[in-house]
Amino acid sequence: MALIRCCFEPPELPEFFDGFVQKCTDPSCCCGCCSALRPRYKRLVDNIFPVNAEDGLVKSNMEKLTFYSLSSPDKLDRIGEYLYQKATKDINRKRYKLAEIAMEAMDLLLQACHAQTTLNLFVESFLRMVQKLLEDSNPNLKIMATNSFVKFANINEDTPSYHRRYDFFISKFSSMCHSDNHDLRDSLRLAGIKGLQGVIRKTVSDDLVENIWDAQHMEKIVPSLLFNMQTGDLTPVEDATHITPPVLAEEVLRELVGRASFGHIRSVLKPLLMHLDRHELWVPNTFAIHTFRIVMISIQPQYSYTVVETLMQHLDNNFKSSPKTRTSLAVVLSKIIAIAAGESVGPSALDIINNLLTHLRTSVSTTTEITAEESQYQEALINALGEFANHHPDYQKIEIMLFIMNTVPDLSKKSKSDQMLQNILLKSLLKVGTQYSTVSFEKAFPASFLQPLLRMARAPHDPTRMIVMQIFQALLDRHQNEQVLSTVSVKPYTALSQEPPSRSDIIFTHKYGANIMQALIDSMALSDRVDALSSSYNTAALLIVEMSCSETVQEFLLFILGIQQVAHTVESLGAVHKCNLHSIAIALLVLISRVTGINNLLEYAQKIVDARREEAPYYLAPLLEPKKTSAKNLNLSLPHLAIDKLALGECLQNAGMDAQRLNSGAPYALHQTDNPAHRHSWVESVSAHMTQRNSSADLTVYTGDVDSVNSSPGVCKRVLSQEYTFDAMKRALAEPTEAAKREQREKQLQIVRTFRESEFDELVRRTEPKHDLIQNRLNELFNSLAMERQITQSGDNKTLQLQATNDKPIYETNFPELFYY
Repeated sequence: MALIRCCFEPPELPEFFDGFVQKCTDPSCCCGCCSALRPRYKRLVDNIFPVNAEDGLVKSNMEKLTFYSLSSPDKLDRIGEYLYQKATKDINRKRYKLAEIAMEAMDLLLQACHAQTTLNLFVESFLRMVQKLLEDSNPNLKIMATNSFVKFANINEDTPSYHRRYDFFISKFSSMCHSDNHDLRDSLRLAGIKGLQGVIRKTVSDDLVENIWDAQHMEKIVPSLLFNMQTGDLTPVEDATHITPPVLAEEVLRELVGRASFGHIRSVLKPLLMHLDRHELWVPNTFAIHTFRIVMISIQPQYSYTVVETLMQHLDNNFKSSPKTRTSLAVVLSKIIAIAAGESVGPSALDIINNLLTHLRTSVSTTTEITAEESQYQEALINALGEFANHHPDYQKIEIMLFIMNTVPDLSKKSKSDQMLQNILLKSLLKVGTQYSTVSFEKAFPASFLQPLLRMARAPHDPTRMIVMQIFQALLDRHQNEQVLSTVSVKPYTALSQEPPSRSDIIFTHKYGANIMQALIDSMALSDRVDALSSSYNTAALLIVEMSCSETVQEFLLFILGIQQVAHTVESLGAVHKCNLHSIAIALLVLISRVTGINNLLEYAQKIVDARREEAPYYLAPLLEPKKTSAKNLNLSLPHLAIDKLALGECLQNAGMDAQRLNSGAPYALHQTDNPAHRHSWVESVSAHMTQRNSSADLTVYTGDVDSVNSSPGVCKRVLSQEYTFDAMKRALAEPTEAAKREQREKQLQIVRTFRESEFDELVRRTEPKHDLIQNRLNELFNSLAMERQITQSGDNKTLQLQATNDKPIYETNFPELFYY
């Protein structure tokens, strides 16, 4: 090692004559001569340092150095190297003020010369200077170095650097984010966050430099940001000049997520989830919700589905965690899933729904008894499903509801876990149904969705049926009448809102209304619980309000009579249950009278209400509690207080409306087969009509007063005025016995079976008139005249003519009445 050295290099000899007035300031220089022996860039660099370090950078000399750098860009890398050497010496000797001046000079040169093609060589010295300051224990030097790095990060370089690495800076800035220095803690943390922001900006936009999305980098950056976000107030301050570490960390996280592409977003989410797990930040989940909302808002919209998918995978991995942790995860999912719903279409939407349903099934299958915490977890998943469906168009909501309905276990599975799963999945379906805005019932109740829903309406478990009723109410209630009709009452509903049904709704009622009403009757007969009956009444009332009109009123009246008939005929029902069914029937009759505006019907219903109020108030609302009411005080043998079918028909006729369907049809009964495609056959209707008038007991009997229009679908026979005598009224009030009713039903079924199964020629033969004397006489006369005209013809022609006469022409075939139109 040389004890002395010269202050200039051999290649720099041409600069020997640049000046020789100033003395050499290097104490180790052996020249002892003037500054002519030193290069000019070194003399310019030396001149920017003051005699007293407290005075700061010499501005005038700094301007000369800047001008020289711009004029001689090839010297820029040597200037940087020389400044780095001087700063290193000053730091080693603890002369921090001079080191700060050197750093300041490099900042100014970087800003002034950033367009130079030789900037890359200067940047290497600049980054070595920043690294040297960051390695020192002096916090002020760290802060200053970070600020210099941020300025450098904001410069757009024209030429990329292939060999530059930022590993050290990522590690150092991340460690500064966790600083515990009591005096400058916030300043150091702010500097660390700013440094990470600078690294992100410098590397994300340049694909040729080091890949910052590697796990080794993201596992340092993301936890550092989250650590600062969770240690302070996240509300931005009004004073923009005084920013806090939590606010700045949130801003940097937004920027990081916003710059992430599809392939890199998981690189951010994985360390985020690991940080929340390690620090147990799921319970409570306020911070987790806030963080994921930042992610969902900042991410590019087309990638938001990836966040939901990653979070659900994390929920899969935590299936053995405590219910509280899983509940918090599900709540976080419900809070952010709505944001991703707008970008999820088709299979991706159903995939999310399927994953949520899988978690619900797993929750039910892994627990023998549902605890309060597990129930909260299931509710959180259901809320997430509802939030997700809420942000989809209505046509996708129908697909989602149909998808959920197909996953509900069949009623044949009667284990406890299957029952719980039925309720959980139906609650999920209800959550989606409440988000659906019904416009057309035909679209809201497709056959593939309605049929299994009606089967579930007959479930033996009260909670299951009540959930199904709530689903019907959510989809039927287009005018927000559900709360208004929640109580059984014969009083007017003042807040009721309604409008006439559309043509498509009327067609839907004709097609599927009978199946819905049949399911409602079966549901009402299954339980005497007041809440279950009230739920069924609410559904029936909504059905009447939304669908009743002059074309459908007869079907609803048969439905009401069916409820009453169940109360009369089903012996297995308790007395209180029967009274409640009578109360529901009269309440629905009053409701349909007011909704359709048929005053005659309303007057008749009001008479029954007044009579019941005097004689049997237990036949009116409110519904009776089975456990609180004694059946001994209930008299059920009160036929004069029942709703009379003939009286209902008269009310419709007096109002100028058709009552044929009401008069000919039978009230709804229990356990009729569900078939959404079923329409009331005209054969059944006519056969019932014939049975009612007692004229079709024998198919061979012909009655001359039968009009052909009786058998024509949609054509009504003119109603003749009735003769009101004592005997007629007595016959009307006398009810047939059970045996007579059974015999009548058997005859009706025999008639229907005959017309459905017999050959056409057989039906013609059996219904051909046998006693039409006038027609027979005319046929004989025509035959005799034809014979007289043919006497003179030849034998062969006579034989042929007689043979043709014996064959009956097709146009003379007597068609039975039931085949006329």
